[in-house]
Amino acid sequence: MTPADLSRTVLHAVRRAVDENALRAPVPARVRVERTRPGGSGDYACAVALQLAGPAELPALEVARILRERVAAEPGIGRVEITGPGFLSFTLDVPSDSDLAVLDAVREQGIAYGHGGALRDEILQFHHAREVRAAVTAHAVRRLLVSQGARVRISCDEAGDPEWSRLGVTVDAYGTPPVPLPRIRPVPAGATAGELLEQLGADAVRWGLLRPAGHDRAPLGDDLLVQGEANPLFRVRYAHARARALTRGAAALGFTSEPGESLEPVAHEGADLAASEGAAYATHAEPAPYESAYAAHKGAEPLAHAAATPSPPPEAPARPLLDLLADHPGVLLAAARHRAPDRVARQLEAVAHAFFDFHDSCPPLPSGDEKPSAAHRSRLALAEAAGTVLAGGLSLLGISAPAYL
Repeated sequence: MTPADLSRTVLHAVRRAVDENALRAPVPARVRVERTRPGGSGDYACAVALQLAGPAELPALEVARILRERVAAEPGIGRVEITGPGFLSFTLDVPSDSDLAVLDAVREQGIAYGHGGALRDEILQFHHAREVRAAVTAHAVRRLLVSQGARVRISCDEAGDPEWSRLGVTVDAYGTPPVPLPRIRPVPAGATAGELLEQLGADAVRWGLLRPAGHDRAPLGDDLLVQGEANPLFRVRYAHARARALTRGAAALGFTSEPGESLEPVAHEGADLAASEGAAYATHAEPAPYESAYAAHKGAEPLAHAAATPSPPPEAPARPLLDLLADHPGVLLAAARHRAPDRVARQLEAVAHAFFDFHDSCPPLPSGDEKPSAAHRSRLALAEAAGTVLAGGLSLLGISAPAYL
């Protein structure tokens, strides 16, 4: 059961309670569940009982009890507790089932993982000034909203800068709208699209404009081009390239993330690739702790999404990465609702950081005379899922995800 599944389960319990007249309150459009904070109880927590207490004219603890008995019987729910003033805390029946569902969802949906229909009933139009950061932000906001099912139209004060097309920006209409429209108003970049493109290139420009929150100034210096750990954009794209390299390296050693296949190494010409990909980048301006990892090469094939997902890795270092992948759909929906592409950028940074921590602690590929094992297969599945999420997030920001750097 994923967080989205749990949210729907709780919402269904609310509807049942209302239909059965056990609860007299409007059914909310959505129910938010969050991972339990350190020291809390269970796997997830929800404050819906506190939200409904006022309209239902009941104490929050009573609302929580009404909902608990309806949620507890649902498949995948091991235990439901009431904590504090009326929070519902959920312990999933088999925690690994949740992890497996997440990896299955990433494998099946590919870079569209996290897209959904929560906003499918919304038809929106936004307006922005003739300024590069406003244009790029509006374009990213549209991508996010469309990924959640909304239909979006963008207009601009006047004819757009021809250089915007090099940033992938499109505008549907120009001129003063006949009625006031919601405006996209980030702090201006202080330079034209042409000037920024000449200095940084399209991907670095988009990251530099979208990574800060709209009310913050956008740093647009040459540090966006640094090929090292200090540059978050490089770290995110390198993590994706590394995940692609792992898939290639595993294939060269004769195994994939698919369970049930033979794990005996297969000798072929590509076996040398696994060793060659151990070369560190010699061009990094600032050495990173993961630079001894395998370097990615040209001619990369796509991530293998078609393979069946194995059991998730049991190692503790996998937990933060698995949690971030599970939370990704919620991050995309929140970013769309709040018109905040910077939330996606921060999520990608967190996924990249967790990926390298996991990779360094639990190498997905065997080394030396070590033979591929079920653990390597499981680690590879998680690494591939992380690469998919990174590629999908970068795509929503309009940034390329190269297979090698």
